[in-house]
Amino acid sequence: MSQGLILPHGGSLVNSCIATKNLSGMTLFNVPNSIRTEIENIAEGVLSPLDGFMDENDFESVLKDGRLSDGTPWTIPIVLDVNELTARKLKDSNDVLLSTGEDRFGILHVTDLYKFDRKLMASSVYGTDDPNHPGVKKVNAMDDTLVAGKIEVFSMRENTGIRRFRSTPSQTRKEISRANWKTVAGFQTRNVPHNAHEMLQKAALNIYDGLFINPLIGKKKTGDFTDEMIIKAYDVLIRNYYQKSNVLFATLHTEMRYAGPREAIHHAIIRKNFGCTHFIVGRDHAGVGHYYSPYAAHEIFKDYPDLDIQPLFFSSFYYCKRCISYANEKTCPHPPEFREELSGTMIRKMVSTHQVPEKYLMRPEVSSLIISSKNPFVQE
Repeated sequence: MSQGLILPHGGSLVNSCIATKNLSGMTLFNVPNSIRTEIENIAEGVLSPLDGFMDENDFESVLKDGRLSDGTPWTIPIVLDVNELTARKLKDSNDVLLSTGEDRFGILHVTDLYKFDRKLMASSVYGTDDPNHPGVKKVNAMDDTLVAGKIEVFSMRENTGIRRFRSTPSQTRKEISRANWKTVAGFQTRNVPHNAHEMLQKAALNIYDGLFINPLIGKKKTGDFTDEMIIKAYDVLIRNYYQKSNVLFATLHTEMRYAGPREAIHHAIIRKNFGCTHFIVGRDHAGVGHYYSPYAAHEIFKDYPDLDIQPLFFSSFYYCKRCISYANEKTCPHPPEFREELSGTMIRKMVSTHQVPEKYLMRPEVSSLIISSKNPFVQE
């Protein structure tokens, strides 16, 4: 790691990528691609200081205190659930060979298997046990047993197709060092960019050396923009409207959990591992529906003064027809009737009804890209 960069969470980047070992005699354990993605993130340090799936002590500490058992800030359980049959299979296995389909890629060193309380997990992480919440729905569908253990990966998937902009913390840290940025603001998104996003990002760029745009690529809820659409939209926006020497773009491959304030801390930790010194937290960060107050994700940072990465709190930007510019409540004195609020929900509604967003709402290159797409949204 280059001297002068912010330390990764926990002090050092995890690197669990290894050369192929002797795999003979190992129990084969097949996992879906979504779990493989999480395993790859662990192996390459995205989730430092985690080097595997949480044991029971860390799991319970995260639920209760929002910290690992050693006190390190951590708000989202990183766990692997298995059914009873698989649990019995793994009970007597120390090391298991991981695969997706016929592709063998890593090793899980099993250290523990334990039961968990779904309702407690849901209410702790999401602040609700309402089964309509997408995160709660996923928890309720989990199998009964959690497997703890360190992981090692000897075969990473190629970064082609949807993974073509994927980057590791080691790679982004080298880019930040090469650019000689002392301060870097990270930006999390699960939407295509509209002009309020651009104004927020450029407000940060006016203060800090670099901007790290890091859209989340992975499972999302029905009606969200597709991963490919998000990537294409940011690509065209950056090419046409950004000073490229000040912007670093890479995709984060994981899933949205819609955990509101807890997920805001999680997102900040991940960007700290990528080398960001600051993290942009907007209105209703990682929220869904009306489960969280608009600025709950701002308030939670008060509980984590030891996080190291600095949050940048922004209130919602809107277009003011009196100011004839983008503004927020701190800069604009005009009443609500002059405001045109922007949100991912609003843009999705316009696109789904074939309305072309006005130029002051979305760059024409971006809106043209979306309107011309046959299927810009995640389907059921």
